[in-house]
Amino acid sequence: IYTSGSTGKPKGVVVPHRAVVNFLTSMAREPGLAADDVLVAVTTLSFDIAVLELQLPLTLGATVVIAGRDETIDGRVLGALLERHRATVMQATPVTWRLLLEAGWKGGKDFKALVGGEALPKDLADQLIARGVELWNMYGPTETTVWSTCTRITDTSNGISIGKPIANTTVYVLDQLRQLCPIGVPGELCIAGDGVALGYWNQPELTADRFIPDPFGTTSRATLYRTGDRARWRNDGTLEHLGRLDDQVKLRGFRIELG
Repeated sequence: IYTSGSTGKPKGVVVPHRAVVNFLTSMAREPGLAADDVLVAVTTLSFDIAVLELQLPLTLGATVVIAGRDETIDGRVLGALLERHRATVMQATPVTWRLLLEAGWKGGKDFKALVGGEALPKDLADQLIARGVELWNMYGPTETTVWSTCTRITDTSNGISIGKPIANTTVYVLDQLRQLCPIGVPGELCIAGDGVALGYWNQPELTADRFIPDPFGTTSRATLYRTGDRARWRNDGTLEHLGRLDDQVKLRGFRIELG
């Protein structure tokens, strides 16, 4: 699948079948999906998170309602679609959740909201929690197969975590010498495990720079991916995302090099 291309030239990421299987199996357990769920899919096929929306329900016998473009850009229309189909799950970037809330969407305790693609703002999390939804914060780059960590958010008083690794995944926070950072010390977030892609399509130099040998060897695959994201371990054993190590930003799920 092609990334959004931070420099304007999208990179092809070679994702093996086993990585997708591991991802879907893990997502079925947490955040969780069941055969009686109705998931509204709002993501374009060119965005990797569409893999969860279309393929996860199919593996479990759940229902997928595919929203059209006109429905995904109008909060009132999207809210009506959720009500009409009695939706129980939706995954979207923060901007789409804001559209819904600004249109007066009321949520409810039987609804699961998955947020990812960019940082979850505290005020948005508070608004979603106030509407009684089951709120999940998701994190992961295309290069490690959609989401690599997740957590349920019930309180934002101590900040917002991106959680713990999904199944068969290991996350390291490394310093400039690629040594493990102690709890609370920021470093580069690196990901190893079954979700790591094979590399970039026909870009061996870039692959060698970002996909490096796992010096700790704690997973079945011997490669880890350097995300370029800054993070630290919290005292509760979860991860806190601290932005980028470079000048790259994410807007509506798209990576952008400001230069």
